[in-house]
Amino acid sequence: MKLFSRTRKPQPSEEHGTVDTTPAQTVGAFLTAFQLRDVDAAMSIVDDGARVEVFALGLRDGGAAELRTLLAGTAGAFPDLRVTVRDVIETGQVVTAEFKVEGTQAADYLGVVNQEKHLDLDQAWRFTVTGDRITGVQAYWCQNQLYRRLAVKRLDHVAIV
Repeated sequence: MKLFSRTRKPQPSEEHGTVDTTPAQTVGAFLTAFQLRDVDAAMSIVDDGARVEVFALGLRDGGAAELRTLLAGTAGAFPDLRVTVRDVIETGQVVTAEFKVEGTQAADYLGVVNQEKHLDLDQAWRFTVTGDRITGVQAYWCQNQLYRRLAVKRLDHVAIV
């Protein structure tokens, strides 16, 4: 019994004669839009009722609006944003993506004042996909690594450097 699949070819839909997207392709489209800093395109794939958790930020019961804010804040703070996907694992409707976010800070970000520091942050996001829509996101990264990369000297006052 195979539990994980890295690639799966789209299958023609018998009802509509169209090609269905796999959950990994849906997540790939989201990550590509994020890489291009196109928040609207990324969010067009996310269901309005999506449940979003961003553990590093303490967000446990967020939704699509919080995800949009995170993506827009990241795209705005890092105009040279690069998202490098290392691995995508599809397990049924759940897709785990491991990637690195890189860029040079050009605006305040998550409470950290802009010092024009380079960020390279390893992340893992787990997506739940229903049909061709993302219905859940759980994002993981080390917040201390983010603070170190952006030269935060005091963790009790992250905006003070």
